[in-house]
Amino acid sequence: MMRSMTGYGKETCELANKVVTIEVKSLNSKQLDIYSRIPSVYREKDLEIRNILSQRLQRGKIEVNMVIEVTDVNSNGKLNVSVIKDYYKQLKEIGSELGIDYNDSVLQVIMRLPDSLKTDKEELDTQEWQKVEKALAGAIDAVDRFRLQEGKAMKTDMLEKLELIEQCLQKIQPFEQERVNAVKQRLQNGLNDLPGAEKTDTNRFEQELIYYLEKLDINEEKVRLRNHCSFFAEVCNSKEPSGKKLGFIAQEMGREINTIGSKANHSEIQRLVVMMKDELEKIKEQSLNIL
Repeated sequence: MMRSMTGYGKETCELANKVVTIEVKSLNSKQLDIYSRIPSVYREKDLEIRNILSQRLQRGKIEVNMVIEVTDVNSNGKLNVSVIKDYYKQLKEIGSELGIDYNDSVLQVIMRLPDSLKTDKEELDTQEWQKVEKALAGAIDAVDRFRLQEGKAMKTDMLEKLELIEQCLQKIQPFEQERVNAVKQRLQNGLNDLPGAEKTDTNRFEQELIYYLEKLDINEEKVRLRNHCSFFAEVCNSKEPSGKKLGFIAQEMGREINTIGSKANHSEIQRLVVMMKDELEKIKEQSLNIL
């Protein structure tokens, strides 16, 4: 199934004396890039968390954030009085300088600041970690569901644009013979305007004309572009991660469309080429966010 690299998941783990909130965010990136903010008590599990994220989410700019909210201060730690006093003093000075009303409710803010609470026990409990790890898995599951949902929408959108490119390619056909006739007539008129045109070797002119028209032939480009479109649709329906592969196919499609444009020599064909380029650029933008 196609997946987007964009996703978000959140899970809460309730323990005996605290609540751990886990958020996992994912954005598009060329490779796996993990940024973690983890409380010190779980720091030893940082590598394990990264391995889990790598296996489950594979690619993207991923941010994992764990926040601990203590529900029982007495049983879990003590107030760091010196730090709290220093916070209070600094906030009071800032409030006076800026002319902000200051009241004792600022203590609620201070208690949320780093190091306001001294934790007596920093060692990680195995059973506690098992619960936190389960919550982490839940947050990752939510990210994966988000990715699947967005990937499904992106797949539908890209296939619609691919169909528009194929329709434009089909519309080129009626203008091809018209283009050949126009080129032939233009060359004939130019030749007739030259002095001694009545002595022209008709057979040689036809040979040169065929050689010239062969250079303008776009049948090979059309065949290759159709094949690329078919391959693109096939990869969209594959179960493996396909973002990079789709990007490569889109590049090849662009080459064929550009070649058709350079050989067009017809205003309507050029117009269709511009439309195909426009749809292809939208596909390329979408493919950058595909896993």
